[in-house]
Amino acid sequence: MNSPPLIELAHCSLLFDEHRALDDVSFTLRRGERWALIGANGSGKTLLLKLLRGDMWPTPTGRQRRTTTLAKEQIAYLGPERQDKYVRYGWNLTVTQVVTTGLFDEDIPLTQPTHAQRERVARVLRRFGLWGLRQRRILTLSYGQRRLALVARLFAGKAAVLLLDEVFNGLDVRAKEKLRKALEQPRGGHDWLLTSHRPKELPKNVTHVARIEQGRIVSADPIKHQSAAAPVRRGRSDAAAREKRRLKQVATSPAGKRKSSSARPLVAIRNADIYRDYRPVIRKLDWTLARGENWAILGANGSGKSSLLNLLYGDLHPALGGTIERAGVPKGTHIETWKHRVGWVSPELQADHYLATSIEEIVISGRYSSVGLNDAPSKADIKAADRWLQFFNIERLRARGPRQVSYGQMRLALFARAMMNNPELLLLDEPCTGLDGDVRATVLGFIEQLAEQGTQIVMAVHDVEDIVPAVKHVLRIGSGGKVEQVDIDFSW
Repeated sequence: MNSPPLIELAHCSLLFDEHRALDDVSFTLRRGERWALIGANGSGKTLLLKLLRGDMWPTPTGRQRRTTTLAKEQIAYLGPERQDKYVRYGWNLTVTQVVTTGLFDEDIPLTQPTHAQRERVARVLRRFGLWGLRQRRILTLSYGQRRLALVARLFAGKAAVLLLDEVFNGLDVRAKEKLRKALEQPRGGHDWLLTSHRPKELPKNVTHVARIEQGRIVSADPIKHQSAAAPVRRGRSDAAAREKRRLKQVATSPAGKRKSSSARPLVAIRNADIYRDYRPVIRKLDWTLARGENWAILGANGSGKSSLLNLLYGDLHPALGGTIERAGVPKGTHIETWKHRVGWVSPELQADHYLATSIEEIVISGRYSSVGLNDAPSKADIKAADRWLQFFNIERLRARGPRQVSYGQMRLALFARAMMNNPELLLLDEPCTGLDGDVRATVLGFIEQLAEQGTQIVMAVHDVEDIVPAVKHVLRIGSGGKVEQVDIDFSW
């Protein structure tokens, strides 16, 4: 016998500028159920979660109905845009303050916690390995560390239902395992609905799977009726086996000891210490990006992967005593000269461009390495944007604003933006975050094609499956900012 519904949607649709984002959706979440919601970028997953929580309401049609037995604060939501809000509004709270707001479902601290509540926050911080970061400011953390802090915020509260939108994005292996264990609690755990583009990430206690296509739920059944149920568990072990085979074939050497090409390198870094917010991230880095080389950067959350990319791009500089030399950029040259030769994609850019008027504006801004446009775009700007909008199959989205597209579609817009100047170097920070399987495969194929055509690639990733075959070298950042170089053989 089915338990009473916790949240129920019946015949709910959502219209944006005459675009039907959700179409006659009916869905019921009952006590004891834990759902995986599967769908492509732009299929409507995020909007469905927001309808379930009550952050959005269905377009009136005369048939729509949303009912729940829960107060809104008993339904917790975590998605990429919640993380982006801290950047957009400059909410630079400490990690302890961020987690504490989860007790009261507040964005910023408004309520003073009791002693018992402070103890609860401390337990959650320790549970997710954040105790050492408790006094750090949220905006000084890496993308993955911020995501883990928001996960802890979720578990500090007493919500009965968790709505998790691509919550594993940005987390390293250890953090993902901590979250999976928390979601797999057999007693006293939560009911939840989780979206993911990677089946290997799903907790083992998924009870139901729903599939959404073009705004319509096409199936919603217990997992025993789903033909994809078995691959959900096999996927994680298969991926682990593939990673193990890859890492068996590495040959490690201290940073700076590799033989380099006789040609002048594209980038040469010597004796560089990298600091973020007055904290050392990487120590004594000697590294050369030779002409024609493609690299991946590996490391745990907060290890310094993004900081190294920012150094290469020109937004960070080595501490006194270290140097970075870029080919064709003599001392005294404005850094914008270099940036016009470099493409850049990162999750943080999605927050930076949140106020853009259209996807087309975001793409064109890549021509000037800017956030927004100071002048009206030229015909050449529009022509170049047309090319890349069509290439990434998002031309139909050009007039929509950032809030009217999915997170994955926004990521494709950032790829199009990065290609506006046909860069000779492409810097990619977790490039596949938020992409469904088909789009991820397309993007990785595109990155590989670019590399084959001569664009050099440096990509920071958590999952070695996101390293394209053209990448033959890996820089691994370990504890204490120690860096080692790794060569990987992809011939297997």
